[in-house]
Amino acid sequence: MPTHTGFFGRLGLGAHRGRWWVLAFTGLFAVLSVVWGLGVFSDVSDSGFEDPDSESSRAMDVLQDELGHDDIDIIAVYRSDEMKVDNPTFAQAVQRIADDLPEDVVAGYDVYLDEELEDVERGMLVSEDMHATYMPITLTGQTHEERLHQFEAAAEVLESGPLESHLGGSIAVEHELSETAESDIIRAEIVTLPVLLLLLVLIFGGLVAGLVPLAVGGLAILGSLTVLRALTSVTEVSVFAINVATLLGLGLAIDYGLFMVSRFREELNRGRAVPDAVRRTVDTAGRTVAFSGITVGIAFAGLLFFPQPILKSIGFGGIAVVAFDLIAALVFLPALMSVVGRRIDRLKLPLPRRTATGVVDENTGAWARLARTVMRGPAVSLVAVGCVLIAFSSGLASTQFGSTDQRYLPADASSRIGTEVMGEDFPAGQVGRLHVAVLGDSGEEELDGYVERLDSLPGAVRTQLVRTGEGIAHVEVAYQGAADDPEVQDLVRDVRAEPGPEGADETLVGGVAAMQLDNLDAIVEEAPRTVGFIIGSTLLLLFLAFGSVVLPVKAVLMGALSLGASLGVVIWGFQEGHFAGLLGFEAVGTIDPTYLVLIMIVSFGLAMDYELFLLSRVREEYLRSGDNTRSVALGLQRTGQIITSAALLLGVVLVAMGTSGLLFLKIIGIGLALAVLVDATLVRAVMVPATMRLLGDWNWWLPRPLRWLHDRIGISEGGDDEDVTVPAAKGSERREKAHAGV
Repeated sequence: MPTHTGFFGRLGLGAHRGRWWVLAFTGLFAVLSVVWGLGVFSDVSDSGFEDPDSESSRAMDVLQDELGHDDIDIIAVYRSDEMKVDNPTFAQAVQRIADDLPEDVVAGYDVYLDEELEDVERGMLVSEDMHATYMPITLTGQTHEERLHQFEAAAEVLESGPLESHLGGSIAVEHELSETAESDIIRAEIVTLPVLLLLLVLIFGGLVAGLVPLAVGGLAILGSLTVLRALTSVTEVSVFAINVATLLGLGLAIDYGLFMVSRFREELNRGRAVPDAVRRTVDTAGRTVAFSGITVGIAFAGLLFFPQPILKSIGFGGIAVVAFDLIAALVFLPALMSVVGRRIDRLKLPLPRRTATGVVDENTGAWARLARTVMRGPAVSLVAVGCVLIAFSSGLASTQFGSTDQRYLPADASSRIGTEVMGEDFPAGQVGRLHVAVLGDSGEEELDGYVERLDSLPGAVRTQLVRTGEGIAHVEVAYQGAADDPEVQDLVRDVRAEPGPEGADETLVGGVAAMQLDNLDAIVEEAPRTVGFIIGSTLLLLFLAFGSVVLPVKAVLMGALSLGASLGVVIWGFQEGHFAGLLGFEAVGTIDPTYLVLIMIVSFGLAMDYELFLLSRVREEYLRSGDNTRSVALGLQRTGQIITSAALLLGVVLVAMGTSGLLFLKIIGIGLALAVLVDATLVRAVMVPATMRLLGDWNWWLPRPLRWLHDRIGISEGGDDEDVTVPAAKGSERREKAHAGV
């Protein structure tokens, strides 16, 4: 046993000594998670895409507060191929539904049978072929969230008749998006776990070794749900945060488990006793896992800068889930490995060779051949892969931002059919509305003039003064087309640029199209601060970890190049539709910037995750030998199998997310899977070692003032150990050499 043990070594020894207490507490926590944590789905929000402080949100809030809610929430479409709307049976079925609508849920509706409506209005409610009608419905809920909760009660009546029915509109679309996302994620987790077990068994060559990381993954799911439910008591948590956080939590937990178990087996194969192997594993791999988790947590923290609740809640959820993953990997897993001990290699499979082993031959194997190739021609490798990544990044040039709507649902989704049929079958077409709140004491004549000016703007179909109140007027500007069409976005800008009527103190423009424009502006405004925070924090963390100013800068640049390539492929595949045939979706032609932000931030965190795995082992070898070329090659060999295996396992989880019928889950899942694939292969296996080979000892350069700072606040390399550390004098000399870059 070494005479000196750092923090992580002491943590490993503590987990070993209290292993039974740790496992008992974990069991109790798992039971609590099943009983209480699974109730999180009833406490989360189904919305959260809008910026609550934007002009569009303020417009809708003031109209709601002063005049009440008066917008169309649900569009109920009824059709019969055999009967026309003037058939008594058809008419009776529609009227019965209208009469049965619950008054505590439905505030108002229009039906073509209402004789009080003008003939033109009644005609607009009937399809051109006379075989369908629609009923616009306004709900009583005072908030958007309340109206989402009222949807099921209204839908139960609206879908009760004998006619073919589809419920469209904003509330119906949001409800189906959240319900489908929840069911798809549960299905993905159920399907993923056995696949992960099979892969882990093949990777380790044995059942016991494969089950240990999966135990951490299962615990991560339960812990994630418990943490997220606790968060609902202090902040709004979107249902989509559960979708993303739980699957990423599962993938990261298994990655960390794979890394820890691989090192544990390696230490056992060196002849260490189980307690010493656990200590050594936590002191080395555990330290890397801790830094990795903090790096991913920093990336999630970057989401907190954005005002949209969906991004904020994913940020909070991601931080909480990563923190739980770290506790599971650094406390529960060492305790479990202490109990399993050398039985970790039990129930081996009769495989010719294993892909994750504790013994690395420097001269044989695929990773040895790759390492030799990269070391012989680092410049060629760097240029070749760099050109590929730049080519992939070129797809970013065609980015067209848009909004999430019914087009992100499967083609056969009821709410998508109900929404899109408006533009296909009805005379009024698929008409959207901008809601303008005019604040002040404008007279009737001034308001009429303002309405006429708005009605003359390009893209405005019909403009009317809808409601007035004390010091407020509500003007609607109707338009045709999708909310993210360039012409519609130009209309929003034109309405905002138009001077208000005389006497008005302020005009606020809201509606879906205005919200889309405001969301894009908010993302563009906050992006520099977010990027600055993530890059600055990552540079500081890597400086503390490696005692170098070159390695952190190189890591960030490599991560940015990898990220650009991944996002370029996402734009090419999803916005342009080249993945449509393979993944089964209809290309929208635009992409919601919310998902690009999420992919960008999470994939950068994952890139730093793999960077830490590789560089930690390279530095460990360098401090042992002082030979940069040999250390880079051996570090690549020792981590190449593990990083590739970890990327494969995380990729399985992300691809499972991408099998969802929802386009936005496809974008996030496949987008992150592509980022992991690109980073773990082209970047981590070729570009990073090639760059380190070219830089040589300058990789470890540290100016004297920063060396003094690192000696006092840096976190030293784990594993002060008599079996692996060079003699004190020699080791000190090599550390000086590393810091000086000579």
